[in-house]
Amino acid sequence: MSDKPKIIAVCGPTASGKTWLGIEIAKKYNGEIISADSMQIYKGLDIASAKPTVSEMQGIPHHLIDFLDRGTVFSAADYVRLANEKIQDILNRGKLPVIVGGTGLYIDSLLDNVNFSEVRSDEEYRRHLYEYAQKNGNEALYIILLEKDPEAAGNIHMNNLVRVIRALEVIHVSGRKFSELKAESRLSESPYDSLIIGLSTSSRETLYERINQRVDEMQKSGLVEEARTLWQTGGMKTAANAIGYKELIPYFENNMTLAECIDRIKQETRRYAKRQLTWFRRNDRIEWIIYDDFSRKCEIFQKSQKAIENFGIV
Repeated sequence: MSDKPKIIAVCGPTASGKTWLGIEIAKKYNGEIISADSMQIYKGLDIASAKPTVSEMQGIPHHLIDFLDRGTVFSAADYVRLANEKIQDILNRGKLPVIVGGTGLYIDSLLDNVNFSEVRSDEEYRRHLYEYAQKNGNEALYIILLEKDPEAAGNIHMNNLVRVIRALEVIHVSGRKFSELKAESRLSESPYDSLIIGLSTSSRETLYERINQRVDEMQKSGLVEEARTLWQTGGMKTAANAIGYKELIPYFENNMTLAECIDRIKQETRRYAKRQLTWFRRNDRIEWIIYDDFSRKCEIFQKSQKAIENFGIV
């Protein structure tokens, strides 16, 4: 048995039920939630990012949610630093840290003790890269990364502008490949004994159906109005990285119908879920809970409870 502090992480594709399961685990085992979602960190990006409401939180404290102004640059290194601070605070109060989210880079960087803190930032170069992408498109910037560091590019989607820019910034500042530094940074042993629970469906069709239903619910909850406000106030710079906002711009500009834009959101969300699954399935440490019917929540939770108790938490 390890004498390291124990933490639990709940990961998986979008719409798989991570938020619900994380909260249930926190309720059962005296825990607090630390979000691992790269969009839920921003204020005002609520509906499309599936940010849990106060009611959904059920009184469980949630950390690293809704605390950054839109437009603030936030890297995986920033996340690891803040998440480690929150973990220590939660442990000091005798509670269980529960990491919940679908941003695989955040979860891996935290639990594998990846550390880029020694690589300084270059705000001017970062601004230059962003302006280049604005002028020439995300794909043009991604091609530069592909030429400089094919391995890093292979793990980053070309529309994830924040990560593409950070990888190029690290290469520029350090003079070395981003992928090399990342591999070296994993050599330090993690300070935590972690259990990673993955949640997903038995079939792609079931997951896609849940995604479609979620988008419909988002629309009913005010997604279009939230996106319109961001569009009108210049908030799309950050929201452009979150599926559910940029897809509505053609509707606001009278170039597409609302139904067409909603269908596009569903399509892009399904593609994103596929990329998430590809990322997480490379991690053989994840203990997967696969379900056919999400309404059978009792069975899902019982499986997670068995994994947690086998991990040594009672």
